[in-house]
Amino acid sequence: MNRRSFLEAGATGVIALAGADVMASPNDRVRVAICGLRGRGGDHLHNYAQIKDVEVAALCDIDESILSHRVAQMQKMGQPKPSTYVDIRKLLEDKSIDAVSIATPNHWHSLMAIWACQAGKDVYVEKPCSHNLWEGQQLVKAAARYSRIVQHGTQTRSAPAVREAVAKMKDGIIGETYMARGLCYKWRDTIGRTPVSPVPAGVDYDLWTGPAPAHDFTKNRFHYNWHWFWDYGNGDLGNQGTHQIDVARWGMGLGFPNKVSAMGGHFMFDDDQQTPNDLNCSFEFVTADGKRRMITFEVRHWITNHEAEIGTPALGTPEEKRSPSGPKLGPSAGTHNSVGNIFYGSNGYLSTGDEDAATYRVWAGPDQEPQKPVQNGGAELAHFRNFIACVKSRKQVDLHAPIEEGHISCAMMHLANASYRLGRTLTCNPETQEVVGDDEANRLLREEQRGYRPPFVIPQSV
Repeated sequence: MNRRSFLEAGATGVIALAGADVMASPNDRVRVAICGLRGRGGDHLHNYAQIKDVEVAALCDIDESILSHRVAQMQKMGQPKPSTYVDIRKLLEDKSIDAVSIATPNHWHSLMAIWACQAGKDVYVEKPCSHNLWEGQQLVKAAARYSRIVQHGTQTRSAPAVREAVAKMKDGIIGETYMARGLCYKWRDTIGRTPVSPVPAGVDYDLWTGPAPAHDFTKNRFHYNWHWFWDYGNGDLGNQGTHQIDVARWGMGLGFPNKVSAMGGHFMFDDDQQTPNDLNCSFEFVTADGKRRMITFEVRHWITNHEAEIGTPALGTPEEKRSPSGPKLGPSAGTHNSVGNIFYGSNGYLSTGDEDAATYRVWAGPDQEPQKPVQNGGAELAHFRNFIACVKSRKQVDLHAPIEEGHISCAMMHLANASYRLGRTLTCNPETQEVVGDDEANRLLREEQRGYRPPFVIPQSV
C-alpha cells in the first residue's frame, strides 16, 4: 500500500497493519509525537504503526476533527490511546516524548524542528525542511548544538533501487557523470478562486497561520492548496521537486551550487495560485578539482510527454524495448505524471522514478542499448525505520538523509524560486551559502521582506 491509497483507505487500511510487527516491551520503545495529521501526517502514522519499537504516544493538530479521526484509527488498530495537543509548545513540555515527526505545512517546518531540538527531542521533518534558506541554516545549527538526530523527509535516499543506482554510478556504470535532470511533470488542474469564508468549526486558524502573515480565511489558503501561496508553500519546486533535486545532487556527489537561474510562469489558468506551474531551473557547480557540472530541474503542470520511461511501466527485455512499435506511453501505460531523475554520463544515461518507485533503468554506449530494468524494493517505510534505528543508536552518521544534506537540497530550491521571483541569475558563494552582490536576493532568502509574526519567530541564535 502506498501513501496515496492509504489516505483513501482510511482506518480500514491501517488496521491490517497493526500486526505487522509484534510490539517491543515498553522500555524498548521510542515514543513519537506526530505534528500535522491530515494528508502526509497520515502517512507518518501508517509507517510508524509497522515499526515494532515505536509507540505513537502523542498527536498534534490545529483541527479537532482530524485529531479525533486519527485517535479513532489508532484505537481500532489496538494501539494505546495517544495524548492529543493543539499547540506544539504544550506537546514539547512532555518529557516522555523522545521524537517529534513533523508533517505540517512548510512555513512551520523549521520553527517546530528547532523548538523540538531545544526541548531535547529528535526530529523527523518533512521536506522541505525550511520555508527559506536562512531557516534551514538555523535548523542545521540547532541540530548540532543540541546533538539531536534529525532526519529529512527525502525518503528516496532510503529506496534500495535508487541507493543501488547511485552506487553503480559511482562505480562508473554510465561513465563520468556530468549532468543530471530532475522532472516534476504532474497533472495539476486549476485551483480556481475561493472567497473569504468563515473558519471551519474546531480549527485554530491563528495557530495554523503561525509565523506567516495573517490573512482572512479562504479554502484555497488551507488544505493542500496552501502549497501554491508564497506565505506558506514553495510551489511544486518545493512540494515535489525537493525530492528530485536531492537525488540529482546525491547522485552527482555535489554540494552547494555556484550559480542558479530559473524562468517560468503561471500559465493557462486564471486562479488564486501565486507560484509558477511551469518552471525551468539550472544549477551550475564547480567541483574541488575545477570541473563544471550541471543540474537542471523542470516543473510542468498539465498534458505532457514521459521521458526515459519515467512514469511508465518497466517494459520487458531489451529486445521488446527495441520493438518497431516502441514503448506504449500515456496514462494507459503508467500515469499522467513523470516524476524522477535522469543522469547523463560519458558512456550512457540512467533514469530513476519518484520516491514511490522501485526501479532504475540504464541505457549504455553510443547506441543507447537498453539494459533490463532493475527492480529493488521501495523507500518510505525504510526511511522511517532508518530514523528510528538512529534515534536508538545515536549514530548520526547512519542517517540516510541527515539534515545537513536536506538543507543544501532545499537551499537549491529556495535559490531557484528567488531567481524566478527576482527575474535574474544568482551567483552564490558555497562557503557562506549567500548570494554574491545581491542584497535583495539575500533579504528574500531570509524572508526579511515578509517577516515573522510574533511569537512564532525563528530564533536569531540557536
